[in-house]
Formats: sequence, structure tokens, C-alpha cells
Amino acid sequence: MSVMLECRSVTRRFGGIVAVRPIDLTLHAGEFLSIIGPNGAGKTTLFNLISGHDAPDAGRITLEGVEIAGHAPETIAARGLARTFQHGRVFANMSVRDNLLVGAHHRLRAVKPRLPGLGAVAELALALLRPPGVRAEEAALNREIEAIAAIFGDRLTPRLDQPAYALSYANRRRVEIARALALRPRVLLLDEPTAGMNESETLEMQHIIGDLKAGGQTILLIEHKLDLVMRLSDRVIAMDDGAKIAEGKPDAVRQDPAVIEAYLGHRAMGEAL
Repeated sequence: MSVMLECRSVTRRFGGIVAVRPIDLTLHAGEFLSIIGPNGAGKTTLFNLISGHDAPDAGRITLEGVEIAGHAPETIAARGLARTFQHGRVFANMSVRDNLLVGAHHRLRAVKPRLPGLGAVAELALALLRPPGVRAEEAALNREIEAIAAIFGDRLTPRLDQPAYALSYANRRRVEIARALALRPRVLLLDEPTAGMNESETLEMQHIIGDLKAGGQTILLIEHKLDLVMRLSDRVIAMDDGAKIAEGKPDAVRQDPAVIEAYLGHRAMGEAL
């Protein structure tokens, strides 16, 4: 399998605190890799480094062999990496449809300026005049957005033209994932996609993420709900105190003494994991 994402000796410090110790990570095409660990383990910091929302102090991060460490988030997104956030982020005053369209913005072609030096002016003119090429692209993109919303059953489709602020918490999380999918990501980073969801909502999200995996989507997941992790993951990395403490198949990581100690503080309680 080809390597999609690779981290080598990635390190991040905040003053005297080492949030991510030199860590290696390899994600292959079509693979589902999960990162687990207690709160404060450094998982989201690592996601921020990979997605360009922070820059490492040392180490290399490559996406399909291209160095991305320290690049802007929009540059990394344009290369095909999309992410969601631990605390869901949607554009509250925009409709669900427009939230999803934001995710696809970098793929627009008809509205791209054709004259050097007239970038903003040309884009504004095309948006106002809406020539046939622009209208055709908008129609195709709206069909695509509707198909992505349909992945979530009747949760989003009837609400496509409603403002995001009117949605339930769970539906806002769904919008965020749908917006990431609108980018057509080569690599999808999901940061606790079921956080705040009840048991039935979590099971529903598990099925959706499972379908994405079955469709060949390359996924890097952070998740505290270990049942979901164990059911879906091809491999699991466990982190604690900014460092990788275990890596391997889900069952092997689950039974690793260092992982049990990190979660529970007592090896004898391993059956709880």
C-alpha cells in the first residue's frame, strides 16, 4: 500500500512543556488508523500539526511524499487533507448547504481568475455575471452536496437550506463531517466525531464512518469511545504525555500494559478497556 501521510520525529513544545514528543506515524492508502489516549495525551496537538493549524518545532510531515509541516491549513486542504475538530466548528449564520459548499470551494474552476493581476476583481465579476460555465459548475456542485448530505440519512437533507445555528449539536457535528467530505479528501482526519452524542447517535455515526472506510477512504481518527475504535480500526496508536506508548492491531493495543496503565492507573483493571 502506498503511504499517504507520514510523520517523522514530530515534536511540539510550549515553553517548558513538551506536548508532542518525537513521534513517528505512517498512514497507508485506504487504511483506518486510530489514535487513543487519555485527555492531555497530545492527540489533538498532533492533529493541529498535521493539518497546519500549528507548526512543529522539529520533525517532518509529508502528504503523499510532499512536505506539509508548517504550511497554511488552506494549502494542506488543497492538497487533499480535510479535518474535523474536537469541538465542532460550523458557520452558524450560513445555511447547511453553504457550509458544505465552503468545503468544496478550493475545487471550483469556473470562478477561478483567468487574468493575472485581476484575481479578486475577476472572481467578483464572474460571481455577479454568472456565465454558463459558472452556472453549470454550481449546479453540479449542488448535486454533489445533496449526495453528501444524503449519507447522513434524513438528518441533513431536509435541513440543507436552514441556518446551521438552528441545528441540534449532533447535526452540527454531522455538518462538519459532511463539509470535510465535500473537499473530496485523500486523507480524512476525524477528531472525536461522536463527542457529545448519545448511544444511538454514536452507533449511527459508527455506521457512517464504517461505510466511508468500506468505500476506501483513508482515515485518521481520534476517539475516546473504544468500542468504536476497536470495531473500525485497522491499527491503533496509543499516546500518553505526548509520546507514543503502543502501536499495533486493536486487540493488542487494548491489552498493552502501558495503555491500561495510562487509562486506568492500575494494570489489574485491564478488563475494563
